[in-house]
Amino acid sequence: MAIWINEPPRWSEESGSLTLETAHGCDFWRRTQYGFIRDDGHFRAHEVSGDFSATVEVEGRYETLYDQAGLMVRVDEERWMKCGIEFFEDRQFASVVVTREYSDWSVTPVPGLPDRMRFRVTRSGDTLEIFWSRPGEPWTMMRTAYLPMGATVKVGPMAASPERAGFVARFLDFRIEQG
Repeated sequence: MAIWINEPPRWSEESGSLTLETAHGCDFWRRTQYGFIRDDGHFRAHEVSGDFSATVEVEGRYETLYDQAGLMVRVDEERWMKCGIEFFEDRQFASVVVTREYSDWSVTPVPGLPDRMRFRVTRSGDTLEIFWSRPGEPWTMMRTAYLPMGATVKVGPMAASPERAGFVARFLDFRIEQG
């Protein structure tokens, strides 16, 4: 059963898709560069024990700086990873933030403005492998990251909009495969 961590003001689920609209100024970030802590982005969390692979297809109306949607793996407020599309420098980037008390951020330019992108996160012990692709294309690895996690974590769709309210994101075909 899924739970919301920071339920968005508006959301709906039907036929295997989740659509949400963000609250004003929400994000997940800790300390680095900007000095602040934000833990108020929207996260639809599913508890998962052991190794797994989680995938989702994401579409959104990326218009404002830092609009973002994708996947999150969360241990607690100080240890988590988010990946997805993030709007930066007036275009979309495949983005990964890994937080171990402090957040880091890496981005990969995405050619064009794709309507949809897919993301996959694979956990093996305390290692996460993060991939992206356009629908129907092969996976491209973005990053391997160390994140001490323990046996059980929360995994699921994530969205945020630090500079505005009303960013609309849609998540399709979210899946978790054990092992």
